[in-house]
Amino acid sequence: MRGRQIPPPAAASSRVVVLAAAVAALLAAALQPLPAAGVDVAAVLAAFPDLAGFARLLASSPVAGELAGRSSLTLLAVPNGNLPQSPSAYAAASGADLADVLRYHVLLEYLAPADLRRLPASGKLVTTLFQTTGRAPADLGAINVTAAGSSLAIVRSPAPFPGSNATVLGAVTAVPYNLSVLAVDGLIVPSGFDLAASESRPPAAVNITKVLADARAFNVAASMLEASGVADEFEADERGAGITVFAPTDDAFAGLPAGDRLQSLPAERKAVVLRFHVLHSYYPLGSLESIVNPVQPTLATEFSQAGRFTLNITRANGSVAIDTGVVQATITRTVFDQNPVAVFAVSKVLLPKEMFSRSDSAIVAAATSPPPAPLPAESPESAPTKLSSPPALRDTAGDANHTTAAAAAAAAGKTKPTIGRRCIALLYLLPLLLPLV
Repeated sequence: MRGRQIPPPAAASSRVVVLAAAVAALLAAALQPLPAAGVDVAAVLAAFPDLAGFARLLASSPVAGELAGRSSLTLLAVPNGNLPQSPSAYAAASGADLADVLRYHVLLEYLAPADLRRLPASGKLVTTLFQTTGRAPADLGAINVTAAGSSLAIVRSPAPFPGSNATVLGAVTAVPYNLSVLAVDGLIVPSGFDLAASESRPPAAVNITKVLADARAFNVAASMLEASGVADEFEADERGAGITVFAPTDDAFAGLPAGDRLQSLPAERKAVVLRFHVLHSYYPLGSLESIVNPVQPTLATEFSQAGRFTLNITRANGSVAIDTGVVQATITRTVFDQNPVAVFAVSKVLLPKEMFSRSDSAIVAAATSPPPAPLPAESPESAPTKLSSPPALRDTAGDANHTTAAAAAAAAGKTKPTIGRRCIALLYLLPLLLPLV
């Protein structure tokens, strides 16, 4: 009777070693901590209309990008009714940057209401996103959270001198254990700034040039505004209905056709083009998307007796489209949005049809005088298709090219009858040639 074969001791031991190694690898993988999953803060806040103002502040600042991928956060959100009328002006009057103020409202620790009720009498020092910037001395970028009787807690600066503080109104929502949203009764300014500021001070005008410089990708627009002096006009225009600025990106300026002649315009006409990018009313993006009257006058209209220089603003393909009659552009993103000022990036430089016209190959500067009156309806075929460039803006090379093109057209016209005669002669000779084939 044949017995079961027993493997050699060496082979058995090698299998045990391999099996042990596999088990060890599986255990190591099981014990490895899982990567922290980030939370979409904007999506969480979108479910709470009372926090829409605070959510818009985050979305219009670099803070929104800094929160992407982070977890274990506590967000101190300010309801609409507790926000300052102008948060940017409030922060600026305190000597702070609004983005840093918002970073001060992001605690790098998950704190649920139950955690707040267990706080020690001395409170708890919690690191904020502002602390990570390195601009806060010592631990003054942290927040001290202390219990406060009937309310959940009070958050304040840990500095020994008086600082701003806020009361926690209650828990809004939580995504355990990634994000806890707590409502507080006001904006908290980090320590080290002028905390005596209040909303009783007149709000500071928004420096549009600085907004564009800080946002990057708008170097050309910022430098043109600064050099032209038009930016100084905006401070007065911000009062009342506010302003809306359409800022072309550096790529938009780089994409201008070679013949656009924008840079060769006199300073006063460049200023008109810059004013053409501004509406004398504050329009957040939602208002532009649902605008009732698509034809909107620009600041350039105020400098024209003819009442022209308007933009046609419509919604197309899910974005806001802007038509000048010469250029069609779209809004690509919101750069700044704080009532009474909104700044949007646009994909192209907005060129008014009163100053520019489109040819087949380029956009050229048009006449300085008002466009001619339209011809009678009975002769539409004689209506001009575009405005001609003024003699003052034409260069010698352009005149030479025009002369050369005219000569070539004349030569081409002369050759057409010759070709026609040869074709007719060939038709007459064709019956004579066919018998010979």
